[in-house]
Amino acid sequence: MNDDQLLRYSRHILVDEIGIEAQQRFLEAHVMIIGAGGLGAPAAMYLAAAGIGEITLVDADTVDLTNLQRQIVHFTASVGEAKVDSAQKTLAALNPDVKLNTVATRADSQWLSDNVPHASVVLDCTDNFVTRHAINAACFAHGVPLVSGAALRFDGQISTFDFRSAESPCYACVFPPDDAFEEVACSTMGVFSPTVGIIGTMQAAEALRLIGGFGTTLQGRLMMLDSLRMEWNTMRIARQTDCPVCASGRGA
Repeated sequence: MNDDQLLRYSRHILVDEIGIEAQQRFLEAHVMIIGAGGLGAPAAMYLAAAGIGEITLVDADTVDLTNLQRQIVHFTASVGEAKVDSAQKTLAALNPDVKLNTVATRADSQWLSDNVPHASVVLDCTDNFVTRHAINAACFAHGVPLVSGAALRFDGQISTFDFRSAESPCYACVFPPDDAFEEVACSTMGVFSPTVGIIGTMQAAEALRLIGGFGTTLQGRLMMLDSLRMEWNTMRIARQTDCPVCASGRGA
């Protein structure tokens, strides 16, 4: 780290559990954020501010006026612009030392298979059930930790699947891909804006703990937030022996 970096990240370095060692790991890490909306916005901003060396933003959408109530990485002047380009400008202004990659396309299975292996951690900040399962399958196949978040109305949830561990369950263990599932979205159900901020910020914190190697992550736990009553519930989760993704082991 140079002198400017030592000053910029001094409040991390002063924390005993982080110090120079973990901060250096942040600078050397590559985080992939899939979804530059309500969850991806605060997650990306905190990770850029924290000094993650390389961030890849993946989102095929453009900024709409209705996004601005919660997607804090975008601004009024960004309406009509690709979300990844809008976010890149904000993150570059926040921390010009971060290498920012933008991918203005939907992350399908082939793209994920080609690109997930290059990431230290992947953040699922999407709102699409099919894409969530594709991300989970790719992360499991390549042993890349996954932090999954979701939010709708006043409800939020977050969990971490650290596929570096043979004991880790996967997203499909909790939400089987063949279950009947009614897709709902903020555009029809609405969302309380701070809820996505809380979950997205927690996704950033999980990524930093995974990379820095300190603290305890949410592996094996699903945390669920009711932000109407400001109550948290935690459910223990385990690998399922009949899971279609991880039951047979990686590479089987």
